[in-house]
Amino acid sequence: MKTFRALIVLGCFVSGMAFAQEGTYPSKTIRIVVSAAAGGVTDILGRALAQHFTDTWRQTAVVENRAGGNNVIAAEHVARSAPDGYTLLLTAEATFVVNPAMYSKLSYDPVKDFAPITGLVRINHALVAHPSLQAKDLGELIALAKSRPGELSYGSFGTGSSGHVNMELLQGMAGVKFNHIQYKGATPALTDVAAGHLTMMFISVGSAIPPWKAGRVKWLAIGSSKRLPQYPEIPTLAESGLPGFEATSWFGLFATGGTPPEVVAKLNAETRRVFSEPAFRQRYLDPQLFEPIAASPEQFGEFIRAESLKWGKVLREANVRIN
Repeated sequence: MKTFRALIVLGCFVSGMAFAQEGTYPSKTIRIVVSAAAGGVTDILGRALAQHFTDTWRQTAVVENRAGGNNVIAAEHVARSAPDGYTLLLTAEATFVVNPAMYSKLSYDPVKDFAPITGLVRINHALVAHPSLQAKDLGELIALAKSRPGELSYGSFGTGSSGHVNMELLQGMAGVKFNHIQYKGATPALTDVAAGHLTMMFISVGSAIPPWKAGRVKWLAIGSSKRLPQYPEIPTLAESGLPGFEATSWFGLFATGGTPPEVVAKLNAETRRVFSEPAFRQRYLDPQLFEPIAASPEQFGEFIRAESLKWGKVLREANVRIN
């Protein structure tokens, strides 16, 4: 009986300590592991969040860039970290919805090893081409591709990148085939489109605006669900002949699997709060036409599951695999 009571007391003591630790979170430095090199979308979002966490909680938050391996390096690091909310992952959709369908084996479990905190932003992509392309819209592009199978080229920033999988979806829905050329980044691919060395590509609307306004590329359509208020003259791909088609990419924030729900909830609430602030949106989101998608952990988890089903099907049908 004494042993039983001692165990109860010990259990209450441990639970109390855990509750106290969660209640005072954060009490040390938070590391936001970004799955890309400095300067990109994920890095900018990570540094903005880190600064906000530091200012709000009076605890240092820092960004740690771990680029490479289709986001595998960063994901593996966070998956193996302590589940205490002090090591977070900020990454693109490929980590959770593309890599599991593309790789025969991964060094992390996209479900068990992570706790979704919230989505951050969705980025609409534009289908841009060199001005000399003899197609002024999607319908003419599809007709041209069918008359010249395999001749038209498109660039992507790697197998499994949003620029790649969005084009695989387009090819499957339109029944056409383009010649895929991989680059080490979106910028060099866009440079080659503008120079006429490459026919076309999918790229974020924000990145496509400067060369488009300069007349170096033309927009065939955009991948948003509806026309952008800022550019109402540009049709969507869905209304141009591919109903239901969307070409986007998204980014989210994750903790290690097993992180206390109270900590996840606190991170979620603070992230959603900052993403709803007009000043934050005007500085970090609006200039690049980023669409905020902050939601509850449960809603974000459901979103990831739906995205996994969608892209898993696309990649299987396109036979995109990495052994």
